[in-house]
Amino acid sequence: MTTTTAPAANAVAPRHHTPVRRPSLLRLTTVELRKLVDTRAGRWLLVTIGLVVVAIVTLLLIYAEDDEQTFVTFFVPSLLPVSLLLPVLGILSITSEWSQRTALTTYALVPRRQRVVAAKLVAVVLAALASLLISLAVAAVGTLVASATGGAGTWDADGSLILHAGIVQAASVLMGAAFGLLLLNPPLAIVGYLLLPTIWTVLGEVVRPLNRPADWLDTSRTMEPLFTSHVTGGQWARLAVSLLAWLVLPLAVGLIRTLRREVS
Repeated sequence: MTTTTAPAANAVAPRHHTPVRRPSLLRLTTVELRKLVDTRAGRWLLVTIGLVVVAIVTLLLIYAEDDEQTFVTFFVPSLLPVSLLLPVLGILSITSEWSQRTALTTYALVPRRQRVVAAKLVAVVLAALASLLISLAVAAVGTLVASATGGAGTWDADGSLILHAGIVQAASVLMGAAFGLLLLNPPLAIVGYLLLPTIWTVLGEVVRPLNRPADWLDTSRTMEPLFTSHVTGGQWARLAVSLLAWLVLPLAVGLIRTLRREVS
């Protein structure tokens, strides 16, 4: 005799969970951009960058000779101090997960850490390009004021100069981010970024046998031609070698360290 068991009246059917879509790189980048202005340090650093650009153009309007008050004269001097501040922004963006103890939450929501790192890198590059737009805008205002107050007020600027300036700012912020990935500690990364290249620059100037290698490995030398509108093939090669040493190598090692570090 065969018997069958009827299903219980109150049996609950199994639920089918809809898979959660992972956030896109665009959304992650938007989050990282918001983080740059949400923290007090990041917000004031961005404000400082804008104030530095305005201060430089204002001083040039006051003290520069009338025939020197041109768009290029206002634009180029603002690039160097901004390129010194942008790496700090890159460091703070990368190390914020560890210094503010949000790594556990971030990497639980996005387990693939390389996607978070990629979003941070894109965000800081966009911030660097935004600083370039600020420099262009303030230089344009300075040129208009100069033309109205008796200065030269000329707009002769080669488009390649703006492209080179964008490369300088993007490379600077990425070098800071690379040191942040490598050291994962804001004070240590900032000191390391400011100290190591400076020591190398001094040694390249003082120690004669290091002078020739410094032409290829000192970013203060290899980036200098980018502040002009014409860069030769040899200068591009020196820039590539220096960025390989100070950007690509620490970025690769830092990425491996970030992916393997235990979140506690």
